[in-house]
Amino acid sequence: MTIRHKVLIIDDEPQIRRLIGAALTRAGYATVEAGNAREALDRLRSERPDISLLDLGLPDRDGLELVPLFKQQSDTTLIIVSAREATEEKVAALDLGADDYLTKPFDTDELLARVRVALRNRMTRDGGVPSVHAGDVEVDLLNRVVKKAGKEVHLTPKEYAVLAQLAKFPGRVITHGQIMKEVWPKEHEHHVEYLRVLIRTLRQKLEDDPQHPQIIGNELGIGYRLLFIKAFSSQA
Repeated sequence: MTIRHKVLIIDDEPQIRRLIGAALTRAGYATVEAGNAREALDRLRSERPDISLLDLGLPDRDGLELVPLFKQQSDTTLIIVSAREATEEKVAALDLGADDYLTKPFDTDELLARVRVALRNRMTRDGGVPSVHAGDVEVDLLNRVVKKAGKEVHLTPKEYAVLAQLAKFPGRVITHGQIMKEVWPKEHEHHVEYLRVLIRTLRQKLEDDPQHPQIIGNELGIGYRLLFIKAFSSQA
């Protein structure tokens, strides 16, 4: 029997819900809808969706207020789908716990790609400590080994810490603040340029063409994500 992953669509515009719902249904997903924050929380508890697509401009409550509630009350993967395009809005949503952020208007193919990445991320999280492949780069989080084309790559402790943070959440945007808090916990607010330099060094070691990265993607003004991911359970 084929398992149909369930997606909760939260948007106050019926035509947007229909558009997203039709695309998801054609792709083989089961869908549930909510038009406001109250309905969204009800559906979250009753339907237990794998993925939730949340618009921030809801009529009864600001969508940002729902982000921590969703993460506290469920294990759903939360993707923001909003017309708000300011960098600070995106960073706020991601720092509050959202897993991804897609700006309206959007292409439905991109939305479906984000959903697929989110589901891979769930499988990685649920499958134990993973070995993550991005292109020809393998990050073995269990043994703390990084290989490119089968050959081990030497990384400094901080380079590995940054790469491991991305590999733990493959495909997900990790904000500058989240990475710096992990790598420079005592004074992370002062190290934005350190992070940029470190990412450039990582790309020199891991990318075929560091000027056109295919492994570590940049979300301008927001953070970074690991691209082209396959994740394997340590049990495999």
